[in-house]
Amino acid sequence: MADPIRKALDEFAESRKNLLEQLGKVIVGQNEVVDQILAAIFTRGHCLLVGVPGLAKTLIVSSISRILDLAFKRVQFTPDLMPSDIIGTNVLEENEQGQREFRFVQGPIFANLVLADEINRTPPKTQAALLQAMQEREVTVGQTTYKLPEPFFVIATQNPIEQEGTYPLPEAQLDRFMFNVKIDYPTLAEEEKILSATTKGETASVEKVLSSRAILNLQKLVQSVPTSDQVIKYVARLVRSTRPNSAEASEIVKEMVDWGAGPRAGQNLIMGGKAIAAMDGRFTVAIDDIRKVAIPVLRHRISTNFQASAEGISPDDVIRRLLETVPEPEIAKYQKRRG
Repeated sequence: MADPIRKALDEFAESRKNLLEQLGKVIVGQNEVVDQILAAIFTRGHCLLVGVPGLAKTLIVSSISRILDLAFKRVQFTPDLMPSDIIGTNVLEENEQGQREFRFVQGPIFANLVLADEINRTPPKTQAALLQAMQEREVTVGQTTYKLPEPFFVIATQNPIEQEGTYPLPEAQLDRFMFNVKIDYPTLAEEEKILSATTKGETASVEKVLSSRAILNLQKLVQSVPTSDQVIKYVARLVRSTRPNSAEASEIVKEMVDWGAGPRAGQNLIMGGKAIAAMDGRFTVAIDDIRKVAIPVLRHRISTNFQASAEGISPDDVIRRLLETVPEPEIAKYQKRRG
């Protein structure tokens, strides 16, 4: 491996270590959640954080924005929120010559890191305002298209237990999120530490670790991580095994799944694997890296049926079964030529 690449990977691993150290001043535990958010950021992806209230979802995102020195905007999604409240709007103004003209006033979407808090509390019309921004990284107002700043990420939060007054995200919206990250309750030791740290009236300060330019460079580094044919074949088999009509589908998928993951899932699995490898200081993607990101990448791209609900089988259970049963492709052996 070339020395510049080795040096860049070492610096990347050191930056991740510093990031986790700074976040540790504010956030207790949640290491896996933080790693998945960072993996999405370093691959230009978006995250959906799902968890009950009080698990520091908003605090994690705002803390990451301060540590990464990013322009941060938080949008509280409500039933009366309009698309213009997110994107911006044209306002009629009078210039110095006394002539009236329209001027575009940017909305909170024009930031590096946008927190869409409780995204399922707003109607589909407003949810759809994020579709173009998340996919093309631009927004269109009237007949003019505006580019969003780079880097650009959307991290949304969602409460899984309160369904009254909510609008479930459509599949097209869910598919825009690279990861669906479930935030669980802390352990006993972590909860005791949280209670001790947050009731003293002290506020921990964090230091900036990476600039926006450094993040763009790291995104290029992650994208350049090579992926072997063996890993690509494994990802293709894994994604195809989630589709009930596919020849690769197992019995549990045929019985419990209505529809499976599309090609974007495979793209996100490979990019997530690249990020995990790079953050670990490695310039090659292993199948274990794919397995680490499989559940957050696939859980919102698989729809289980009524029979699965009746038997208490979730998409996570189906994915775990597939990770156990989908075989790794055999490594091609080189044959010695006969003289």
